[in-house]
Amino acid sequence: MGKLIDIYFEDIKEKRSYPVGTDLQTILKDLVLEKKGEILGAMVNNKMKELTYEIYKPKNVTFVDGTHPDGRRMYVRSLCFLLYKAVHDLYPGAGFRVEHSISNGLYCRLTDKNIILTPPDIDAIKNRMHEIIEQDLPFVREEMETEKAIEIFESQGLKEKTSLFKTRGNLYTSVYHLGDSVDYFYGFLIPSTGSLKVFDLLPFSRGMLLVTPGRRDASVLEEVIPQEKMLKVFSEYKRWGKVLNISNVGDLNNYVKNDNISELIKISEALHEKKISQIADRIRKRRKRTKLILISGPSSSGKTTFGKRLAIQLKVAGLSPVNLSLDNYFVDREHTPKDENGEYDFEALEALDVRLFNENLVDLLNGKEVELPKFSFETGTRYYDGEKLKINGKQVLVVEGIHGLNPKLTPLIADDSKFRIYISALTSISIDGHNRIPSTDNRLIRRIVRDHKYRNYSAYDTISRWPSVRRGEEKNIFPYQEEADAMFNSALPYELGVLKRHAEPILKEIQPNMVEYSEANRLLKFFSYFRPISDEEIPPTSLMREFLGGSTFDY
Repeated sequence: MGKLIDIYFEDIKEKRSYPVGTDLQTILKDLVLEKKGEILGAMVNNKMKELTYEIYKPKNVTFVDGTHPDGRRMYVRSLCFLLYKAVHDLYPGAGFRVEHSISNGLYCRLTDKNIILTPPDIDAIKNRMHEIIEQDLPFVREEMETEKAIEIFESQGLKEKTSLFKTRGNLYTSVYHLGDSVDYFYGFLIPSTGSLKVFDLLPFSRGMLLVTPGRRDASVLEEVIPQEKMLKVFSEYKRWGKVLNISNVGDLNNYVKNDNISELIKISEALHEKKISQIADRIRKRRKRTKLILISGPSSSGKTTFGKRLAIQLKVAGLSPVNLSLDNYFVDREHTPKDENGEYDFEALEALDVRLFNENLVDLLNGKEVELPKFSFETGTRYYDGEKLKINGKQVLVVEGIHGLNPKLTPLIADDSKFRIYISALTSISIDGHNRIPSTDNRLIRRIVRDHKYRNYSAYDTISRWPSVRRGEEKNIFPYQEEADAMFNSALPYELGVLKRHAEPILKEIQPNMVEYSEANRLLKFFSYFRPISDEEIPPTSLMREFLGGSTFDY
């Protein structure tokens, strides 16, 4: 037996010795782990690795399954490659795109407009996927010179990938093989197709919906939910992308390379202003009915700046908006509900005094004067300081908060008196045709930059809090998206190049001995695709100024 090295396994709190060069898959056979599902990869010294990874030095290892965020990402990436291969086998030469996340699945389509997929066609693709799963084909990673990778993908007509590689500037690139199919992915894949048994493929819009496993139980599928309004927003911004000739990171990098970024920023900001103006015009046309404007959206979607810009457009339209803060309607701390960990759940609807809020709303809308409550976050109690409010017929109340679209927040107000707006950062560009950019990553990066600048939080602080934030969003915000009368996409096609300059130094502060190092490392790799963009031409009223600083709005 050759030289042995010590490996500490976090799952069993035990150190064991193995020959130098042993891979994780071999080690896994030697261990008995209590996990919810099949092991897909591992954290090695807090960095994500595939099970084919060979160990040559002492390491700390934690195995992950499909309920771990990185394990889930590996599974979904591998599922996308499986779908691509099935499409490639049945429709050679037809372009394939993974568009965006919607209805708890991934919307995918063929780019060849001459091919219109019918339900039987989609069933055939799904059956081909199952055949490949039964073959248990390995996903084989190969490191090669980038020039060779460019030749391979050019021969397949995958121009987005070649554009990405040319603008990224790396000497070497890792590609994956699945049988005779070759692809590139941002992140690792699982060992083989035999583990991809939990999925579904359904007809959806003009393409297919790839339904993925649940986040908390990887053995069951996510529930498919209708999101017609969200689909329209995605479609609108895809059309804008065509107008701007930008759909992926390679396109964005070429804007920078060709010194055209100034024009992209100006057009992007103009499109935002146009959309906000259109929403204000819709409200004006309903001015006799609309008395209450409710704005909701997940963390770092830009709700605050949107609200301020909407207020300006409402004034242009002849209306007078009056803000009413939900923060002043918290119940006293002793009555605040607690979560499963025994911590105060300030994001629960029950943390608000819904009864008092509705009584005040009814009185205000009936022309009565109301003394407004205030809430002290220091003492956790409500108080009054004599501030009163009365509105006239030209004024409309504007309420911003995570529960804005929840019907239980305003049960005493007639539906036709409300205008509900949902905001999110629905990233309009992708890395390439097979690698989308999740809106969650876009928002997390915004929050990292903002928290560091305005709250003195480190990237460690923000990343460690993010899972709790996400749980609150899934419970209190996302279920009510389709209640919206209008949706606004706050993402800007140029913003990730700008955020790169601000976020990278913050992310590099996270040390390898921290659990959050894996997420920081993932985001740093993500930024490696982007050429940096200066923020000097971003106007002071831009939504991006909420995160970067330099806004002329007061926050």
